[in-house]
Amino acid sequence: MTDAPTQGSRLAAPPPGMAAPERLVARTRGSARRLTWSALVFIAVAGAVGWFFDNLPAPWENWMLFAAAGVVVLLLVLLPWMRWAARIYTITTRRVIVRSGVLARHAREYSHARGYSIALRRGPLQRIFRCGTLVLSNGLDEPLRLVNVPDPALLQEVLADQIEVSQILVHREVPATYGDMPVPARPPDPTG
Repeated sequence: MTDAPTQGSRLAAPPPGMAAPERLVARTRGSARRLTWSALVFIAVAGAVGWFFDNLPAPWENWMLFAAAGVVVLLLVLLPWMRWAARIYTITTRRVIVRSGVLARHAREYSHARGYSIALRRGPLQRIFRCGTLVLSNGLDEPLRLVNVPDPALLQEVLADQIEVSQILVHREVPATYGDMPVPARPPDPTG
């Protein structure tokens, strides 16, 4: 048996009875626009350190200047960047995974086979920066939020396609799984 050729960018479906391998579809982070203030603080701190270095009355104050600049950069630049970089959204052919956390990692996932609804929310700033928030809800668990993802309409379409393909594969496998079970015998007819 040969594999069917792929059409466009779609992957060929595995033959019936074979498990489909999990493949990476997309990996993204939220929009980096929230780091704008951090970048401005970094530029201001670098300018202030350059301006005040060796212009202070006592030489030990230069070291205090560097220490204060280091604390400001750590708290207002490095920590927000680490928080942004630690939240990753991964979409595979089987599930959606949201990983977050700097020191302690947390992960939540939704399976495409179980199905879920996809809601797209975009505010005015999100429209300007071409990003949005996708809210995935299966009706049982807490909704999964993909916050400030770039090109959310395309991501919504990809998720809908993955749900559809997973549902088709699950329903295609059901007869193969239950088809081997014996049919239970009918109880005797009491009338006759």
